[in-house]
Amino acid sequence: MKPYSLDLRTRVAAACEQAGSRQQQVADRFGVSVSFIKKLRHQQRQTGSLAPKLASGGPARAITPTEQAWLVAYVGQHADATLAELNAAWQAEFGRPVGQTCIWNVLDEQGLRRKKKATTPPSAIPSGS
Repeated sequence: MKPYSLDLRTRVAAACEQAGSRQQQVADRFGVSVSFIKKLRHQQRQTGSLAPKLASGGPARAITPTEQAWLVAYVGQHADATLAELNAAWQAEFGRPVGQTCIWNVLDEQGLRRKKKATTPPSAIPSGS
C-alpha cells in the first residue's frame, strides 16, 4: 500500500492544529483513520517531519545468490522435479530447511515454471464407446 502524500499529511496536520478541531472530524473530512492522525502527530512531535517513512523491504531472502545458482542448475538437470522434491534436494545439499515458497520465488524470477506441458497427447480411450 502506498503512503499518503506529503500534501495530504500537511493538510491533515494543519487541520488538527486549528482551535476546536477534533481528530474524528478531521479524519472524516480527509477520509483517513483516527489512528493515522495519531501516528502522524506522534511522528511530527518526535522527528519534526510529516514525510512518510521509507519502506523496510521485508526480511532478507533465505537463499544466497550462490545457492540460487545451484537451484537453477539443479532444475536444469531435473526439469520434472516437484517443489517438494526440490526442497528435499535443497535440504540434502545445504543441510538447512527452506520454505517451498522461497524456492518457488527463485524459480519464478528465473522464469522456471512448475507446470505440466500445455499440450498433452490425446487419451487412448475412444470417446464414442
